Amino acid sequence: MSKKHTERKGTQTHPVSLITLVDPSSPISEQFRTIRTNIQFASSADRQIRTIVVTSSGPGEGKSTSSANLAVVFAKSGQRVLLVDADMRNPTVYKTFNLSNEVGLSTVLSTQRSVLEAAQPSGIENLSILTSGPKAPNPSELLGSARMDQVIDEARNLYDIVIFDMPPVVAVTDAQIMASKADGTVLVIRENVSRKESLVKARDLLKMVGARVLGVVYNGAQHTKDQGYYYYYGS
Repeated sequence: MSKKHTERKGTQTHPVSLITLVDPSSPISEQFRTIRTNIQFASSADRQIRTIVVTSSGPGEGKSTSSANLAVVFAKSGQRVLLVDADMRNPTVYKTFNLSNEVGLSTVLSTQRSVLEAAQPSGIENLSILTSGPKAPNPSELLGSARMDQVIDEARNLYDIVIFDMPPVVAVTDAQIMASKADGTVLVIRENVSRKESLVKARDLLKMVGARVLGVVYNGAQHTKDQGYYYYYGS
């Protein structure tokens, strides 16, 4: 099925990359629900997983697609979800959900505008989106600021689950910064794209900041026509 195909849901048109929405009964959608379940079981009474960083070792490994589909399956389970496009260098979430990017995370971080004011409805029940906003010259500094800590606290008070779509961890420090603040981190890798040396470096960079790596999403495996696409290995 071509990535150009879309499916209309009410007034929203969602691309096929949102497989959990356009084909919820597919094996891939079931794998995302398995990831959701594994993350839920990783929570404990004294350490709940409410803020999740999704990153990869390098570009083109599917971290934004994984973030979006993970957000959808959490929302479908009845939880209030905020998907934050924290990749202020190469944002894509606003395109996936057909939203304006005039106001977003960079706006909230550089002004006193609240998360509630800047977040947009996704067209999917229980799922809100905070796009990246106008490009900022200093993403790492914004993410590492005290204001970012305030934004995380506000989001935790408003939503059950907050998912941060981050840039690749090896390329820039953004994902490291946020992984040190979040309750858990998921690393996305793609068959025939991810390189072993980059994955080792990504692991070491996340370990360096004390990130809690929940597991790995392995995608792109084509063992059969419909299966073997997304996997989750809890750590």
